[in-house]
Amino acid sequence: MSNITVVTDSTSWMPRDLLSQYHIIVAPQVLIWDGQTLNDGIDIQPDEFYTRIKTAKVMPTTSQVSIATMEKIFRAQVEQGMDVIGIFISSKLSGTLQSAMQAGEMMGAAGEKVHLVDSQSTAMAMGFQALATARAIADGANVKEAVSVAEKARAHSGVYFAVDTLEFLHRGGRIGGAQRLLGTALNMKPVLALQDGRVEAVERIRTKGKAVERVIELVAEECRGKSPIHLATLHANALAEARDVLERASNLLNPVESLLTEVSPVVGNHAGPGTVGLAYMAGM
Repeated sequence: MSNITVVTDSTSWMPRDLLSQYHIIVAPQVLIWDGQTLNDGIDIQPDEFYTRIKTAKVMPTTSQVSIATMEKIFRAQVEQGMDVIGIFISSKLSGTLQSAMQAGEMMGAAGEKVHLVDSQSTAMAMGFQALATARAIADGANVKEAVSVAEKARAHSGVYFAVDTLEFLHRGGRIGGAQRLLGTALNMKPVLALQDGRVEAVERIRTKGKAVERVIELVAEECRGKSPIHLATLHANALAEARDVLERASNLLNPVESLLTEVSPVVGNHAGPGTVGLAYMAGM
């Protein structure tokens, strides 16, 4: 049994069997809705979120994992003799990493056993980083080696996605460099990417089908000449499209791992229903 624990946050939305297999701990983000405080993936699941949002008169807001929650998670692991490697959503999208840093500082000397990595990403692009790190630990990596794997995985992973509308990203303040498309993208379907930790506009496509096709092409370009390839499609209430994307991308790229995943309610709240994306890790 390893003495290192990987902790990530709920926006990774990794398959539960992998979380269990590699003993990865998930810190829940927070959704605040009509006076309720809901832990992402615990108090509210994607299906419930999309059903409720269709008729909601008040739109939800989000908040990062609290310092208290982070400290509780970290301290429990350290008290069991574990080092902790925390891999969290991009610091340019959320204050989660800041919460983790403050939690570590509050732990005094025990906080020296907490090692933090800014994924500069989210969803399964971050999930692949956490998985690569946990797999390295399972193979015997020490803390320094495992942190190095996390940082290498960050450089080898990414995500492209197509959204039905920029409304949700704009409302949530996560629009980043895609801001320039506002007001010019009527009846267009933006293709976006996470680049340097920010949401950036890549292209405007006339139809959703063509936008999703372009997502596959862009990921194929990123993965060209690299091996092995890990793929995960992700979606916000768009299962059929996501399944088709994964099949087409897998046929094209022959990945060693392919995963069909959703996005968490917190990510869905920012990306909006209908979002379809493709995350990858290539070359490691």
